[in-house]
Amino acid sequence: MKIGFIGVGKMAQAIIVGLSNKSEIMISGRDFTKTQAMADKLGVEAVKTNTELAKLADVIILSIKPQILPDILAEIKAELSPEKTLVSIASGIKLEELTALTAQNQSIVRAMPNVNAAIQRSTSAIVRNDKVSDEIYLYVKSLFEQVGSVFEISEKDFMTFGALAGSSPAYIYIFIDAMARAGVLHGISKEIATQIVAETVLGSAENVIKSGMHPQALADSVASPSGTTIAGIIALENHGFNAAIISAIDETIKKEKSF
Repeated sequence: MKIGFIGVGKMAQAIIVGLSNKSEIMISGRDFTKTQAMADKLGVEAVKTNTELAKLADVIILSIKPQILPDILAEIKAELSPEKTLVSIASGIKLEELTALTAQNQSIVRAMPNVNAAIQRSTSAIVRNDKVSDEIYLYVKSLFEQVGSVFEISEKDFMTFGALAGSSPAYIYIFIDAMARAGVLHGISKEIATQIVAETVLGSAENVIKSGMHPQALADSVASPSGTTIAGIIALENHGFNAAIISAIDETIKKEKSF
């Protein structure tokens, strides 16, 4: 199966790095000199034009900005066929819109990886139209599983997923930094405090997944009566911590809807 990436930004690079077999991967971009240099770095094949890539590839991954996606699809449309599968990771472009820009019988998958694909720990969403065979769908899903976890969700939930998994790493990074600053306030260096907090966040997240316990139950298990942890929890509640987090996700979704 030949895989072609149109667009070689950070997300495409992260996915390519995570894929086990790079011998059948090709890339194309706006500047062939830069594309060739990136291909040499990643150990894949550079193709001079998007049209040529669309002609050669079985699976075409559109790793491009939403605003230029219509132009790219118009450029490659003549090379598309039901035997080829389009995979769009452009945010906000629905399957219905992708079909309108290609053909009614085009096999299309929509995927949404996140920034953690750079370390093969992406949280990705995936959905397909009714033209994608089970075999191809499982193949495309396996590509994203090589760079992290994959959630098969309804397309109507993609916007919420984007807030929970796409935007939230920024909020988590801010949380980690705030915790580290508190460590600095009480005498630990910023570098060490950041490492301590990051490791603790990582372990806590794994505990949620592996224990199967509700996050609130895990929080309760740490908080002893009249102890230090419950004092901190009450301080968070007094400063509107939960409301602030929910508001951040809500505002992210509202902004997505406004586009």
